[in-house]
This record gives sequence, structure tokens and C-alpha cells, in this order.
Amino acid sequence: MKRPDFAKCGGLVPAIAQEACSGEVLMLAYMNEEAYDKTLATGEVHYFSRSRQKIWHKGGTSGHVQKVHSVRLDCDADTILVLVEQIGGAACHEGYKSCFFTEITSDGERTCSPKVFDPKEVYK
Repeated sequence: MKRPDFAKCGGLVPAIAQEACSGEVLMLAYMNEEAYDKTLATGEVHYFSRSRQKIWHKGGTSGHVQKVHSVRLDCDADTILVLVEQIGGAACHEGYKSCFFTEITSDGERTCSPKVFDPKEVYK
């Protein structure tokens, strides 16, 4: 079975989470081989936290897990696209549906994704 080329990317491969039902891009993070294998084995997305240097089960603290619908690799096997069902409605640790909640326009910026929860209440 084809796998991401972790060696080519220094051990970490970018992983994009996209909502399966709407197509909205929710977030970008990174996976190492262990996170990739746990994602496939459990059906819930796991990432590698570069700041904490460890595996991170998305939603493990907040309950806002990502259920895997499909895992796709790009043509060079150096980017992972995970189509997910976002449980709880928010992918962003700041409480927004999408981590891409700031839209930049010629007039400035605006928030373009709904805030679903208050991080101070969830991450105590």
C-alpha cells in the first residue's frame, strides 16, 4: 500500500483536514509515521505536535474529534488530505469551526468562520 514519504520530508508530512460534507478546509497540521498509523488504525485523526514533540489525538482534550472518512495522498506522497467529520463543530483550538477563520481583503480583515466554543471553558 502506498504511504506518505516521511523520509523525504524529514519525518513530518503536512496533513490537511477537510470537512467531508462541505469541503471546507478546517486545519493544517503535521503527521509523522506513528500519527499516520494511529489515524488509520483508530479512524480518528492523530497529528504530531511540533511544539510539544509528541503525538496528539485531535479532540482528545476538547472532545472535538475528527472522524476519518477518507485519507488521500498527493501525487508526490508528501502531503496528506484527510476528509473528516468534525465532531462538536470546531477544529480550531481558538474555538472556531476552521483554523482559517481570518479572511484578508483589500479593505482589511474579517472573521469568516463561526466561533463554536470558548477556549477558556474547554482548556482549563
